[in-house]
Amino acid sequence: MANGLRTADYDFHLPPELIAQTPLPRRDASRLMVVDRAAGTISHRVFTDLPELTAPGDLMVVNRSRVVKARLLGTRIGSGAPAEVFLLQPLGDDRYEAMVSPGGKLKPGRVVQVADGFTVEILEVTERRTRIVRVQAAAPFESIEQAIDAHGHIPLPPYIERADDAADVDRYQTVYAREPGSVAAPTAGLHFTPELLAALDARGVRRGEVVLHVGAGTFKPVETDDPADHQMHEERYVVPDSTAQALIETRAAGKRVWAVGTTSVRTLESAADPGRTVRAGAGETRIFLRPPARPQIVDALVTNFHLPRSTLIMLVATFAGYDLTMRAYREAIAARYRFYSYGDAMAVV
Repeated sequence: MANGLRTADYDFHLPPELIAQTPLPRRDASRLMVVDRAAGTISHRVFTDLPELTAPGDLMVVNRSRVVKARLLGTRIGSGAPAEVFLLQPLGDDRYEAMVSPGGKLKPGRVVQVADGFTVEILEVTERRTRIVRVQAAAPFESIEQAIDAHGHIPLPPYIERADDAADVDRYQTVYAREPGSVAAPTAGLHFTPELLAALDARGVRRGEVVLHVGAGTFKPVETDDPADHQMHEERYVVPDSTAQALIETRAAGKRVWAVGTTSVRTLESAADPGRTVRAGAGETRIFLRPPARPQIVDALVTNFHLPRSTLIMLVATFAGYDLTMRAYREAIAARYRFYSYGDAMAVV
């Protein structure tokens, strides 16, 4: 069997000290590994060099989803024992799908108090062992959203081994984030600053936006030997009319479509139409891009360095090919790149 078709092919050892625990003082000071597919080469630059890799008329697509303060820490009413509710997605009527801890204690009927006037009631257990909960807010809060914003915590990934702090409210969010809904940041976008976006504008690079609300499943490793047996969780996305039209015009001009992050890739590829264009509109996707498939819409990728055995590193391999992807990861480890959400970046061109 060819390399890159089994989950074990994407295993590698990452020294723990290379997992970035905090962001750099400046977003765009990150290193940028450039993987050139045509030449089969790897070079080392800094993120502020990104405009030099683009051409006038290229389209840069970003995910404008905003991270919500999805972690609610409180106590169980009755026992006073600590409890956590991690909101995954709204279901309407003040109900959410959520993960809870401790799972054995938080059964239907139990209530968690997050703050005075702010409670979460467990309603039911789903087939995938998550919970349906009802979030309730009373005075002094004017809305559930206000209560969540006041007492929720930024949902840092499990490999960041510290509590969230005030700086994460800003730094675990892209500068262009607008629509609340993600429980994990689209991290490739964390490197962009207003100044870098202005430099891309000045170069004549167009910018398109999509929305894909990132779910907690983004951190789930592939545990099956055959990636085809891995179950993806659905995520909601939107492709605006303006982005679909910009993509058509970019194709007609013979220019490249760049995706900032795997979430932008998954959105565009989920909305793909014949002729390498995309459908505008909203939907849900479980798309799992992995070799031997190749992207149909996106020509170049900006991404971070991902976990072993993850769907995300497999997606990168659909761009760079398996062998070049794993060579890039070995070189990144040898060169002491910073990994994961607050880490350095890669451009596959």
